[in-house]
Amino acid sequence: MSLRSFLAKLPFGPWRKAGPMVSVVRLSGIIGTGGALRPGLSLATVAPLLERAFAPKGQKAVALIINSPGGSPVQSALIAKRIRDLAEEKKVPVFAFCEDAAASGGYWLACAADEIWADESSILGSIGVVSSGFGLHALLERHGVERRLYTAGDKKVLLDPFLPEREDGVAHLKALQADIHEAFKAMVRARRGTRLAGSDEELFSGAFWAGRRAKELGLIDGLGDLRAVMRGRFGEKVRLRVVQAERGLMSRLRFRARLASAPALDAGALGSAVEALPAAALSAVEERLAWARLGL
Repeated sequence: MSLRSFLAKLPFGPWRKAGPMVSVVRLSGIIGTGGALRPGLSLATVAPLLERAFAPKGQKAVALIINSPGGSPVQSALIAKRIRDLAEEKKVPVFAFCEDAAASGGYWLACAADEIWADESSILGSIGVVSSGFGLHALLERHGVERRLYTAGDKKVLLDPFLPEREDGVAHLKALQADIHEAFKAMVRARRGTRLAGSDEELFSGAFWAGRRAKELGLIDGLGDLRAVMRGRFGEKVRLRVVQAERGLMSRLRFRARLASAPALDAGALGSAVEALPAAALSAVEERLAWARLGL
């Protein structure tokens, strides 16, 4: 007999009051590798949390709190696959709870769950692919700047922002987008199945909807928040075990140990840190634009 089984048979003690457990993982922000100063949601950053969330034996479910406007389709697919692999390995159901948005790659993550729930004001969908950039060749010409670029292979640079747009470059990009879009649609169809109620033209147009309309289209299973839904499903005594990035004493000790063993910050290292600041600022702007596309 295990210690847990023995304690459960005792007529006293706090273990008598312990209810069913659900592990909770928050997936928030832009999906992508990001940078040192602004890391995004990627398999590398999320996998340790998922492993810990699925680790407890006997838990009733794993809940994902999703708040993301999307990002990298590759990282979206990798994270979703890891969620499904762990769910099938551990035989644990997965629930997704969408906050402000689960759009584009954020909705891809939500589809890894067995059930998707949202607030009536949540933004859902955006099942499409977008690429954006700028054309700066006219600006260079205006200021008398000559662009010099040398390649081996006539298609090595198809969409250089400092050169006029090439028709074959645009066609190539659109073909790539179509392939990614098909993978996205296949994921949604496989996970939502007969629950989808809208036409392909509507569902996969890249449009997005608020929670109530998303439910009508079969993109989500219901309107509700984590605590209410989990209590309704597993009882009033359900315990929500929040899984977060490592913090506390051990984390601080490891950080201090790394600092102690690291070499002194020389001019070169300081220069690299300073050079990273514009990239971090650009990343922040891109993140703001991603949310702005949803009106948020």
